[in-house]
Amino acid sequence: MSIAIGRRAALALPFLPALAAAQPSWAPDGPVRFIQGFAPGGTTDIVARLLAPHLAEALGQPVVVENRPGAGGTIASHTLARSAPDGRTMMLLNNAHAVTAATFRRLPYDPVADVAPVTQVATMGLVFLTQAEGPLRSVADLIAAARARPDAINLGTVGVGSTQHFVAEAFQALAGVRFTHVPYRGTPDLIVALRQGQIQLVVETVAATLGQIRAGEVRAIALSTGSRFSGLPDVPTMQEAGIPGFDLATWFTIAFPAGVPPAAIARVNAITRAALERPELRTRLQELGLTPVGSSAEEAAAIIRRDIARWRELVASAGIPQQD
Repeated sequence: MSIAIGRRAALALPFLPALAAAQPSWAPDGPVRFIQGFAPGGTTDIVARLLAPHLAEALGQPVVVENRPGAGGTIASHTLARSAPDGRTMMLLNNAHAVTAATFRRLPYDPVADVAPVTQVATMGLVFLTQAEGPLRSVADLIAAARARPDAINLGTVGVGSTQHFVAEAFQALAGVRFTHVPYRGTPDLIVALRQGQIQLVVETVAATLGQIRAGEVRAIALSTGSRFSGLPDVPTMQEAGIPGFDLATWFTIAFPAGVPPAAIARVNAITRAALERPELRTRLQELGLTPVGSSAEEAAAIIRRDIARWRELVASAGIPQQD
């Protein structure tokens, strides 16, 4: 009897991979919360809502986008970290997850150990803007003017400790210049102040300013990313403009709470990467000023760790005050 069973098992061995492939892959056993840490209508919110139908279709469960704004995204990240690792809660992190790890002295979660990255969905560059008819027509003009009169150029961003502020600080360190930082409450206020001459330089996301750039209301002199953005083909990168090694971008990464089954990570990774190959989704993301990516989980995790280390170093070197 034992010999007969052994023979049957041996005969079945070649068919085991096919049987395994035929088994249903991982899926959540109920609706999925897709949280993000910013208000409705912002870029992170829009990206989450563009992805949700693709995820819901493939997973066979509703995927509900949930806005949990506040404290630079830390409220949402804390919500993710304390959620059950059952695959029914995930989050669309953005670069603020790394920035707040550097700017807050203490967080109620570990920004690395408490999250399980799935895939980097897309990146988005930041753009350096000057007055459309002003004298600063290039990065070389900007550096020359700043060195001639340190602190005389007023730099506008959406706030102290924002990604935009950090990118501007990185530029000052690498270019050897100093600006006077003037924080504003939002992009519309920044653009008005720039056009009226109250500030001479703005660092803001491509998504938030693409319309004004294309309309000629402001001048884009450089991008923060290592490669050009297809939607602004004539705008050089900072590296092309003479700042070696300058490559800073905002990113959008799907993550589960730590401890989620590896099969959940693999499934959502595969679904998202397939969705990003669909022309309609790629085109919509590019229209928003984003570059679709679709990375491995390991690559997404490495970028989070890299950026946390990078921003912590910048906070220390630039003397940016940390928050409690």
